[in-house]
Amino acid sequence: MERIPRLTSYCLRISRRTRYIYPQTKILNTGYFQTTGRFFTSNTSKHRLGQVPHTPLQSSVAMPLNVLIVGAGVCGPALAMLLQGSNPSYNITVVERFPELRTAGQQIDLKNQGVDVMRKMGLLETAKAHCVNETGIEIVDSHGKRMAEFGVSPSGQQRIGLTSEYEIMRGDLVGILYKASLDQHAKLRERLGKEGALTYEFGKTIKDLAQSDDGVDVTFTDGQVKRYDLVVAADGQASRTRRLAFGQEVSDAAFKSMGVHAAYFSIPRIEGEGGLARAFNALGKRMIITRTSERPVTQVLLFSVGAAGILKNVYKESIEKQKEAFAEAFKGAGWQEDRFTSGIKSSDDFYAHELGQIKMKNLSKGRVVLLGDAGYCPAPFSGMGATGCLVGAYVLAGELARHADDVPGALKSYESIVRAPVDEIQKLPGFLGTLFPSSKLGVWILRNALWVASKVDQAVDWPRSENSSRWVLPEYSELNLSS
Repeated sequence: MERIPRLTSYCLRISRRTRYIYPQTKILNTGYFQTTGRFFTSNTSKHRLGQVPHTPLQSSVAMPLNVLIVGAGVCGPALAMLLQGSNPSYNITVVERFPELRTAGQQIDLKNQGVDVMRKMGLLETAKAHCVNETGIEIVDSHGKRMAEFGVSPSGQQRIGLTSEYEIMRGDLVGILYKASLDQHAKLRERLGKEGALTYEFGKTIKDLAQSDDGVDVTFTDGQVKRYDLVVAADGQASRTRRLAFGQEVSDAAFKSMGVHAAYFSIPRIEGEGGLARAFNALGKRMIITRTSERPVTQVLLFSVGAAGILKNVYKESIEKQKEAFAEAFKGAGWQEDRFTSGIKSSDDFYAHELGQIKMKNLSKGRVVLLGDAGYCPAPFSGMGATGCLVGAYVLAGELARHADDVPGALKSYESIVRAPVDEIQKLPGFLGTLFPSSKLGVWILRNALWVASKVDQAVDWPRSENSSRWVLPEYSELNLSS
């Protein structure tokens, strides 16, 4: 480590594990210190430094690294757990704009390196216990007749189909990570005392931020202003943090549309719906997927390429307007049309958006860093969104632990290392466009091609082995993981 020059007017100490900095703390001849009154956050309450009793200054007063994570989805709790496991003295705040933890959401996959990260965190068995019972997917015609069927793709294999070995509801995965981070925090406090903090704050998010070389001043939607050593944008594809840090123009340009519009909602399950998901291709470049997975409700996923004129600008409208637009876009689709269009109107978990990827030239700016969908959303068709979040959190936490006091250096290394897995998860199949035929002939060709593919898939004994070309997770002993 480079020798720090002697400072006559400021007290600065940098240790191997934690960065302590007091840019407004003046040294007095008496060996005591005074301050201009900046707030800092502890694990119990806020204090004004000027109100802390003066004590002899022997070397410096230790102030842990302050980290703000914006978003309590998959990324936020995963990073919080990894960070505090590597250094319990971190002061970690996770803010979430929703009033409570969002336990809703669609079925998602855990694949490849995402499985590896969960195993290292000691949470894979817990995740497996929450996996849904989806046994594959069948392709159906307008009468519900099966045209083709594909089974489950074991982790580590590249097979045709929708269903992965680890299929879990988004809310369940978020809940697992959230609870695990809090349980870990409680155990660390029992063993190591009260140094460090982990706080979740719901119903608030960031409104503005201003950076300097040594920190970020964040203004929250509740009017509070606080300073952090690092701000992590884990607030999804439409990240407000990304827009504030990089600017509106750069943030908007990062969204690369796939030309596909999607809506998701739940309806009551009916007789005959079990472990198999179902997919139906309709005329006019439309596709409907249902997923029940032996649960009381059925997830409905609507995808449209041909109705861009109706759907393109509807996402800024009310939920009711969005429901009306998708109901209109799927008129005449055929299979269970009445059930789905009426289900849209009555659903209480409807969500719609334009599918796309986020591709950023840089993943950090100053002391603000992008994580998961905020920096490299791979799009739902890849099935790699959760994996991208977990891998990103693992690498970011590992590099912060490895670089100790050097936050800018850690962010630079994170960006360099994570590029390879980002490129890997953002690769989309070249045949994606063929899944949206516009004519009767196109639909007929697609169904027959899928029938042939299903027979080949069933006939081949796919070896369960790791792809040698797959990116391999780096090892970080600094994270103090159990496996």
